[in-house]
Amino acid sequence: MEEFRRAYIQLCKESGVQPQETVLQQLHELREGPGQSHLNFATQSLSVDTCRVLGKLLQDEILFTEILLSDCMLNEEGVRHLLNGLCSNTVVKSLDLKGNNLRALGAEALGKLLRQNKSIRSLTLEWNSLGMWEEGFSLFCQGLGGNRFLQWLDLRNNQINHQGAGELAMALKCNSSLQELDLRWNNIGLLGGRALLSCLHSNKTLRRLELAGNNIPSDILKAVVLSVSEQAMDHNQDRQTILAENHSRTRVLSKEMFNLKEEKAKQFLDLMDTIDKQREEITRSSRTSAARVGQLQEALNERQSVMNSLKAKLQMTEAALALSEQKVHNLGELLSATKQEQASMTECQLKELRQQKQEAADRETKLLRDLSAANEKNLLLRNQVDELERRCKAQQDQLFQVKQDLTNTTAELKLRAVQAEERLEMEKKRFKQGLEDVESLRMKEVDHMTHHMEASERSMQERIQRLEAIRIGLEEELSRVKAAAFAERGQAEEELIKVRGQARLEEQQHLDHLEEKLRLMTQSRDEAQNYCLQQKQAVGEAQAKVSQLTLQTEGFKRRVEELQQDLSGKEQEKVAEVNKVRVELQEQIGHLQAERTVQEGLKEKIAALERQLKVLSSNHREALLDKESEISTLQEKLRMKEAEISRMREEEAQRASFLQNAIMAYVQGSTLGALSPRK
Repeated sequence: MEEFRRAYIQLCKESGVQPQETVLQQLHELREGPGQSHLNFATQSLSVDTCRVLGKLLQDEILFTEILLSDCMLNEEGVRHLLNGLCSNTVVKSLDLKGNNLRALGAEALGKLLRQNKSIRSLTLEWNSLGMWEEGFSLFCQGLGGNRFLQWLDLRNNQINHQGAGELAMALKCNSSLQELDLRWNNIGLLGGRALLSCLHSNKTLRRLELAGNNIPSDILKAVVLSVSEQAMDHNQDRQTILAENHSRTRVLSKEMFNLKEEKAKQFLDLMDTIDKQREEITRSSRTSAARVGQLQEALNERQSVMNSLKAKLQMTEAALALSEQKVHNLGELLSATKQEQASMTECQLKELRQQKQEAADRETKLLRDLSAANEKNLLLRNQVDELERRCKAQQDQLFQVKQDLTNTTAELKLRAVQAEERLEMEKKRFKQGLEDVESLRMKEVDHMTHHMEASERSMQERIQRLEAIRIGLEEELSRVKAAAFAERGQAEEELIKVRGQARLEEQQHLDHLEEKLRLMTQSRDEAQNYCLQQKQAVGEAQAKVSQLTLQTEGFKRRVEELQQDLSGKEQEKVAEVNKVRVELQEQIGHLQAERTVQEGLKEKIAALERQLKVLSSNHREALLDKESEISTLQEKLRMKEAEISRMREEEAQRASFLQNAIMAYVQGSTLGALSPRK
């Protein structure tokens, strides 16, 4: 409300208009009051500039649902600005323009409002002059005919004549939303009443039409009331069928929702089970793959240890080969040294032999003694040389054998190394291939599982989304149906309360009327009994006279018997009718007595509820006014019943008069017979 007040002041400043003090005061009071959705300017005089500013503000206003502008002395221009602003409003439900003397421009603006606005449900136009201007009222009726949202329209005291009623009837033929129309205290007349009566045959939504004080004949007014009541009954039956259908639909939808929830819970549990199973399979496969990777890693470690041991053996063989080569080299050096020593020793020995030969030649004599020793020495030396040669050959053979063994061992070691390298390469390739195969298989399995999981998750998510969308749609439809059912139930309960109150009033009135009728009937019965007693006394006297005049009455017996037969036939017919009436009256009296017993039980409740009824009587005045037409119809029916009862009384009076005349004629005839001389 404060924002609306600030916006009003701002627009007034922008338009160069002085804000109206009464409007500001009213907005301040509304801000402090409890009703924040009602904009009440009733009995406030609004200028044209204020109406222009308010029209601009109301174009996009979403706060107020009810606007009261009754008795504001608005002129045509101000009304046009306000209604043009309300044309684009989508929140206002009720508009009250009572007592503003709207004329041609106002009627045109109202027609435009009814054509463009889609939110107003109630429109009060009481105490205006819309019917005085035929062209403007025709535009108003055109707008009413094109409207599909207005439900309640008040056109009391608008000086509408029969031509305006004809335009209004044409609009009602096209309108499909208006439910209540109040046309009291206009000047519609006979022609307008006929036009409205003719339009009711094509209009199927109007449930209440007030036409009191329009100079309309009673027969047309009764026909209008009957047509509207028939439409109301049809509408109530349609509402009951719609309520039953809505209840059945809600039950079916609730069952479907329950089944869908159960299916969804089952599907969710199945999905969770499948997800758990897939998780278990994934963990199992990951465990198996981890175990296989561990085994492969252990095999790889073992092969790496084997490779390391082979490398160590290779290094040891290479070291042994180097040592053997070093030994061979040392043996070669030793052999060369021994050869050099042997050569040097042979040379020394040859030199010594030469010296000895020279000395022998010189000292042949001296050496003859030592010849044997020398020969022995030579033999020893030769033996030593042969031994050295044998040793050298043996060493050479050993060296050759060592070289051959060394070559063989190197060849074998190289072959073993090559084979080991080939095996290592093959094992490496095989291990790499196995690792690649295992990795590819694991990746394929992981990809397959991920794709399967993603596909299953996507499908389940799509299914869940579809089920959620279906659930949301069903919940929305269920909420809409429930809201409509609650709204219709509330309306039905309100109408039921109204109808119950009306029925109670009608029953009370009917009971009072029947009690009055019963009292009158008892009075008439008492009068008839008194009359019958008098007649019985007269008959007794007559019988005394008849006993004296039996001889004179024999001639008249046949005639009396014929008359009695005729009278008995007529009396039987009348008695049958009277018995029927008595039976009906007794049934009604029995029903009334039962109702009276029920009413006696309800009187205490009624006494307790009378206080509430007194409080609610002010609220029910309009409902009572609405039921005046029905009461009039019931009064008319009561008049017809009273006419029938009066007719029956007249018939009974005629019958009694006939009996009295017959008896008087009989008595007179008897007296005349007595006076006539006997034959």
